[in-house]
Amino acid sequence: MNKSTHFSGHPIIKQLLNLIPTHIVTRTARSFDSDRYYKTCRTYVHLISMLYAAISGVSSLREFSTVMLACEGKLSHLGLANFPKRSTLSDANANRTDEVFATIYYELLDKYARFLSDSSSLRLRVKHLKIVDSTTISLFSDILKGVGREPVNGKKKGGIKMHTMINTMEDVPCLIRFSSAATHDHTFLK
Repeated sequence: MNKSTHFSGHPIIKQLLNLIPTHIVTRTARSFDSDRYYKTCRTYVHLISMLYAAISGVSSLREFSTVMLACEGKLSHLGLANFPKRSTLSDANANRTDEVFATIYYELLDKYARFLSDSSSLRLRVKHLKIVDSTTISLFSDILKGVGREPVNGKKKGGIKMHTMINTMEDVPCLIRFSSAATHDHTFLK
């Protein structure tokens, strides 16, 4: 019997966390000094919380804290003594720079790049083809009245634009940048 039992019985979040070495997170947190003013919500705890929120499909911190309260005691496989409170996560989201998580992502991409598929079903003639795409994430203009510019036609374009570059041979983003929603794509291409 040649069955792999490496991930047998583990929840998906635990399998995902097994692929993220803690030394990468702690080294990056130390280089950015992102744990300086935090006692309980360290960078690794923040990363686990945001990954769990993304996998759970929650849309707000209030919903996330409700899910955590309902699952308290059942999520010991995450390795956390306690979950951060809503206000602590809000402060961490506001104060901790996104460059910490970007650096962690790029280090993980470098670590697992050799495992990504380099054989496409389509045989491309261009070896190093990159796909560039952008997505506008609009914000609520009723709530955030000062967001966006006032164009001539009166329609505001408030929000953020996510520019993504994808390597066609790997099918994962190799570069992600955020800008204002009014920024044109040619500025990212430069």
